Amino acid sequence: MAKVTKAIVDKDLRERVFADLMSDESTIDFHKINDRQWGCLLTDLNGEIRYVRVGAIVAEIREDMTAEELMVSECEAYNAKQADKAEKAKKKAEKIAKDKAKREAEKAQKEAEEKGE
Repeated sequence: MAKVTKAIVDKDLRERVFADLMSDESTIDFHKINDRQWGCLLTDLNGEIRYVRVGAIVAEIREDMTAEELMVSECEAYNAKQADKAEKAKKKAEKIAKDKAKREAEKAQKEAEEKGE
């Protein structure tokens, strides 16, 4: 069996944990690790048992914004970063395709010139 990449494995584990936390009936056995974290053991897509921790971070009270404003600003910042990453990935894919087409055209032209000699 081919190994699944770390990024895919970690994403799957996070999605499973968050889906369980958001469901009405939890199916994952969480254990208290300390005052800030709970953890569980899950089998990943590669068949390995993994330890997953869930932590609660309490934001400091801010003078310049309310808790609601802070949450909205963090969500907006995350979404903006994701959109930027997607745009960069799109531009990279377009450049790769353009460069490949250019190389293939140059190769075809060179082969045509060699046949014409």
